[in-house]
Amino acid sequence: MAALTSMIRSVYGTRWVVLPAVAGIGVFTLIAASLVVAPREAVEGEVQRLFYIHLPSALAAYGAFFIVFVASILLLAKRDLRWDAIARGAAGVGVLFTIFTLATGAIWGRPIWGVYWNWDARLTSTLILLLLYGGYLLARSMAEPADEQAARYGAVFAIFAFADIPIINLSVRWWRTLHPQPMVFRGPEGPNMPLEMVAVLLVGILAVGMLAAWLIVLRSEAELLTLRANALRARVDREGGM
Repeated sequence: MAALTSMIRSVYGTRWVVLPAVAGIGVFTLIAASLVVAPREAVEGEVQRLFYIHLPSALAAYGAFFIVFVASILLLAKRDLRWDAIARGAAGVGVLFTIFTLATGAIWGRPIWGVYWNWDARLTSTLILLLLYGGYLLARSMAEPADEQAARYGAVFAIFAFADIPIINLSVRWWRTLHPQPMVFRGPEGPNMPLEMVAVLLVGILAVGMLAAWLIVLRSEAELLTLRANALRARVDREGGM
């Protein structure tokens, strides 16, 4: 057990070197692959290349909000405010990539649908996701990082907000929407896209995922440092008062 813990700490200690390098190389590769390797889509044309950023951004947002979900549960279970710091860090990144998702979808939708925005079930539920976690961040920013009661209330809200993600994914099956059905895998017959497109999409998921992981680490570390600084300041104030 001690050896495993030591190995995990060693791997995590490389985050400042490995994550930015992998994320940078991945994003550069994604840009090149989406412009050169991926073929031009026959119906939608060049604008379809936004797909290689749009879908990975949505998945990165879901991954960030899943971290918020897990960290919030651990906060309620362990009453350790470090989990709140991680949740707030991941929520900020999730909101950022949700904005990317909506923005790229709007740019993509304009030449295809004729409008930047439509109150489509998937678009609307994604906007609700942005508002939910944006509200979570706003509420937490109005309280002190060390406010345990506010952290617990925020954790409960974040846990319930995560329920919107399954609704987003099932919305195209439950309601008639302009948003297309799943474009990569529709069933046991395999990919519904050329293999070149699938390969570039996988590169995009990996690249954007690594970028999101790097940003989550940065944000979480910043929130943890703020928590420690506030705790140290409170200790100094108490000792000074004595």
